[in-house]
Amino acid sequence: MAIRIFAGALAKAMSNRDSDWVSAGRAAMHKATGATALRWPSRNGSSLIHVIVLAIALDLGWPLGAVSQMPVPLPVAPPAAETPPIATDVRLAGDDKQTRMVIDLSHKIDMRAFTLADPYRVVIDIPQVNFQLPPNTGERGRGVIKAFRYGLVMSGGSRIVLDLTGPVRVTKAFVLDPVDGQPARMVLNLTTVDRETFLRAAAIDNHLPRPSDPPPARADREEHTTDPRPVVVLDPGHGGIDPGTRAPSGELEKNLTLEFTSMLRNKLESTGKYRVVMTRSDDTFVQLSERVRFARQRQAQLLISIHCDALARGSGEAEGATVYTLSDQASDAETQRLADAENRADVIAGVDLAAEPDDIADILIDLAQRETRSFSTHLARNLVNEMRVAAHLHKHPHRSAGFRILKAPDVPSVLIELGYVSNARDLKQLVSESWRSRTGDAIVHAVQTYFTTRFAGGTAARAQGEVP
Repeated sequence: MAIRIFAGALAKAMSNRDSDWVSAGRAAMHKATGATALRWPSRNGSSLIHVIVLAIALDLGWPLGAVSQMPVPLPVAPPAAETPPIATDVRLAGDDKQTRMVIDLSHKIDMRAFTLADPYRVVIDIPQVNFQLPPNTGERGRGVIKAFRYGLVMSGGSRIVLDLTGPVRVTKAFVLDPVDGQPARMVLNLTTVDRETFLRAAAIDNHLPRPSDPPPARADREEHTTDPRPVVVLDPGHGGIDPGTRAPSGELEKNLTLEFTSMLRNKLESTGKYRVVMTRSDDTFVQLSERVRFARQRQAQLLISIHCDALARGSGEAEGATVYTLSDQASDAETQRLADAENRADVIAGVDLAAEPDDIADILIDLAQRETRSFSTHLARNLVNEMRVAAHLHKHPHRSAGFRILKAPDVPSVLIELGYVSNARDLKQLVSESWRSRTGDAIVHAVQTYFTTRFAGGTAARAQGEVP
């Protein structure tokens, strides 16, 4: 309003280049505001600017007390931090020839779908999504989709992996905007094809630009200092899209291992004797090869990987904690089963970037130095002795197999299976804070004994000329 009134006064001022423009301006502002005691600027070259500013200020609702100086632009409130979109429902439709998946989302996102063979899978990479889906979603499929899983694969990125009954082609993959009260929807159409067609499409997909791989997990800044304390790397098994084993009551291995490992880290740090870092500190997927690289890059002197086990229904009973070390041959069939399952973790996440041909895997195992294995075995025995007092152990508590997580040739490593989530007694202990605390104390004591005897033995050996 004030600007429109002032325009007339300004026009008059431009046609009347004398003091009348001041009076006109005063009259215009008086008419606009009803003010009778405004302080007007002196007649100089800046007066016109002041009047213009005053008019604009009034039109925008600025306080009159602030118009004696050029106003500062109003601050723009920073946008609220964007929260991840929410996935609320999944629907499957179709048959063994054509199948459609539809996912409801709180708002539209980008997506990329590609296929992988052996086993046949479709992988969907998307920004980080908060999956609020009904319980057991994905355990059963329909049409060409046998089952599917979903979860976080890195900070800011999620992944959906579809297990397929056979080779397919992704005929459509898009996300619809929300409309008419309906949520945004991710749509994926799959059509069966022969293996040759599938492999050709997969080869093209695998050469297209892909979202960056998950960044390596980061340790504390202390790792780059001259701190002489030994570095202990703790590895909570699984995470993100890879939940690990699942208890009949719903508890997930990835959560149990993270909770226990976080507690163990605090106990080790409280001794003041070690620098302790974790391969993951949240619900994020980390590749097996990256976990090993993480420990080696930090020149870790010990790697402890924490897991839980489970037996399929009807396959017998087993209970108790077990400590595993690396070997060329599994100590028994059950250990081989477990090693195979753990080594498939990267496949579960959709892209097995850590998989190597058998000959390369054999070389890696051969590179595991005798001294490193000896140290690992020494730690495993200490763990069994200490944990025997605090925890219920398996009838064969120390076993070995070709676990990929244990293949760092220069980092003594052990894998601890805390118990079986498929066993009611073990599960009760795994969720018990008092049991966790006692077992954590036992592991801390074993680590202290390990380092004390290792350093003492190493010093004595070098003094006798046994170690170069």
